[in-house]
Amino acid sequence: MPSLNRVIMAKSSREWIKALNPGALDVAEISGKWGRMFGFRSYTQFRYPEFDICAGPFTDDEGRPRKFDLIMANQVWEHLDRPYTATRNVRRMLKKGGHFWLAVPFFVPFHAAPGDCSRWSARGLRNLLIEAGFDEGEIRAEQWGNRAAALRNLEQPWPPAHDPERDDLENDPEMPICAWAMARKT
Repeated sequence: MPSLNRVIMAKSSREWIKALNPGALDVAEISGKWGRMFGFRSYTQFRYPEFDICAGPFTDDEGRPRKFDLIMANQVWEHLDRPYTATRNVRRMLKKGGHFWLAVPFFVPFHAAPGDCSRWSARGLRNLLIEAGFDEGEIRAEQWGNRAAALRNLEQPWPPAHDPERDDLENDPEMPICAWAMARKT
């Protein structure tokens, strides 16, 4: 069962990524394995914290940043000690015209794995991406949530599984649960 917190984010993000022609993309995912479903030309996983994107871009054998068409980070940026530095490092790893997609929680319980450091709204993600060097006109950001989902986030076990019979998925812009964004390197 998918997490209630990710139902709308996952649907929206699948549409964004499918529009990029996945079969033609060389992709890296930082932690997670969400990207395996898309049938990318190539797919590389970098597990955090073993590979720390805050410390620098992932490099090839000659020490040059590895280059990708798309880099994905699903529910990991909130765990980074230096997310602005990490985002700049991601930008260095993108090919010209490449995309960075990330999704983060906003209103969820503290979950240190290994740390829990930050929260962003859609506007906050947009600002993070701009400060990392992405052009404002090449950023798309959304958020979703509502008070009923926020209350479900107080339940144990956490995160709450989506119950299609019970859960209201209508968005309330005043009560975000999660945010996601995609930026294109020009």
